[in-house]
Amino acid sequence: MIYLIISIFCSVTVAVLLKLARRYKINILQAITWNYLFAIALSFFFFKPSITELTTAKISPVYLGLGVLLPVVFWFLGASIRSIGIAKTDIAQRLSLFISILAAYFLFGDQFNTLKIFGLFFGFAAIIFTLYRKSNAPAVGGNWIYPLLVFLGFGFIDILFKQIAQIKGLAYTSSLILTFAIAFILSLLGIIYLSVFNKQKLELVNFACGAILGLFNFGNILFYLKAHRAMAENPSTVFAAMNIGVIILGTLVGIFLFKEKLNKLNYVGLALALIAIIFITLSQFHAI
Repeated sequence: MIYLIISIFCSVTVAVLLKLARRYKINILQAITWNYLFAIALSFFFFKPSITELTTAKISPVYLGLGVLLPVVFWFLGASIRSIGIAKTDIAQRLSLFISILAAYFLFGDQFNTLKIFGLFFGFAAIIFTLYRKSNAPAVGGNWIYPLLVFLGFGFIDILFKQIAQIKGLAYTSSLILTFAIAFILSLLGIIYLSVFNKQKLELVNFACGAILGLFNFGNILFYLKAHRAMAENPSTVFAAMNIGVIILGTLVGIFLFKEKLNKLNYVGLALALIAIIFITLSQFHAI
């Protein structure tokens, strides 16, 4: 579980940095691009992968799919936030757990005991209650497409990370580098296009922000993969604990750092999330 705890901390830190980036007028697309460059540099510094292994590795569709989805879903995330707001976008992102759980059962052969089923039930309820916000904003036709893409995108990203963790022919650290490289190239092409055709300036502050973002994004993905390797037989536990943990820590950060207000249903959601974590943890040690 220690890998999951570190991954959750890094994930919430990334979200905080992205929120602060919007506040300080940081170009998020540029920061995300440089984030992948720094993630690649960190991978080389800490793991010292074989250059021969990297240059001769067969580019699996899994690497390609994940490398494309990582930056593209970030773009969808931004569009959804602008379209329907942060709270509803967050619901779409966290409900992607439903896709991950189905994949755990049908694709990865995960076994669901009674405790895990109870944990997942409370977990889904926690997501709904914790992220519930009253909104007086009228619905606009067509706005559903962005949260739908966020929902599908994050669900498939989880599945692809699990598949990368299962690859035996290449070290998962090398798999990380290949994935980051594809994401960086795609993002770089995006900011070059915007720079040439939309006259967006490439600014040093975005490069610096990308360096910090890359550090925590690297930690998030690295320890998420480690968790999948450590609990290879229980992918649903990793999927659920990660999402629920991010909700709990993210909500607490919102309260204490950004002075966000919670309603009664949000507090019910936090309590349900804690119950879900307890059930899911116990399910690892009992087969009932």
